Amino acid sequence: MELRIFSEPQQGATYDEILALALAAEEGGFGAFFRSDHYLKMGAVTGLPGPTDAWITLAGLARDTNRIRLGTLLTAATFRHPGPLAISVAEVDAMSGGRVELGLGAGWYEEEHAAYGIPFPSLGERFERLEEQFAIITGLWATDVGATFDFQGKHYSLSDCPALPKPVQAPRPPIIVGGHGRRITPRLAAAFADEFNVPFAPYETCRSQYSLVDEACEAIHRDPESIVRSAALVICCGRDEAEVARRASNIGRDVDELSEQGLAGTPAQVVDKILHFGELGISRLYLQVLEMRDLDHVRLIAAEVLPAVK
Repeated sequence: MELRIFSEPQQGATYDEILALALAAEEGGFGAFFRSDHYLKMGAVTGLPGPTDAWITLAGLARDTNRIRLGTLLTAATFRHPGPLAISVAEVDAMSGGRVELGLGAGWYEEEHAAYGIPFPSLGERFERLEEQFAIITGLWATDVGATFDFQGKHYSLSDCPALPKPVQAPRPPIIVGGHGRRITPRLAAAFADEFNVPFAPYETCRSQYSLVDEACEAIHRDPESIVRSAALVICCGRDEAEVARRASNIGRDVDELSEQGLAGTPAQVVDKILHFGELGISRLYLQVLEMRDLDHVRLIAAEVLPAVK
């Protein structure tokens, strides 16, 4: 099982604090450092000093880290046009020496769209736009150098695009599709994804979602084994019950709720649950660290959980 650290900087973090967490993850031996792509805080936090842009942040991390892979869970298709997004991801891929992954979703948080003046179409239109974005981004990256790319869709049109720059990774940076959708999401994963992620869901929900993706792959004659299975879970690990309770309190969560819905407990307890999820064929787990300044938390997981599940 590969473990990755997943952060939520919109809850309140400076770039230096994001970098400190990414470096702790890199030094601890985690496979990747991912961040959300949100512009508004959630819940009863101040959110100070304010949000950071995901791809600007990742560009900084690309230069300030050395080994760890970097990406988003998930960039919202409502935030950016697909052509400029393809340029941004390709550039950050080059800046990192080929360490970038793109998680892309339809967008869901209506309040942040209202707060920052971003259009928020209906759910159906958001998924239409997402599918076109996948087709455009992958099409741009697949176009031969010297050729041009054209696309005519319902929401986006490209004409004589030089399809530059190209990413460093070949054939392209890995693409992640994720969510709980029963119909469109599995179909998009089968068509475009290198990895399918189920976020913050119990064991049986994960099993059901992976089965739907397998069926969608079989419908287009794609090998389901060609898609990496992953999940994201909140983690709250402590050396003893008191430390677990303190960390849960610091993020405004209940230990029992975290134990049921996420990964809470001592390292041994966390390892047991991770191995249980591994029985679903999951080979990659994103550990959502909600207190970004608690670097000792990441170091504890690196020292006592990571070696037991690698």
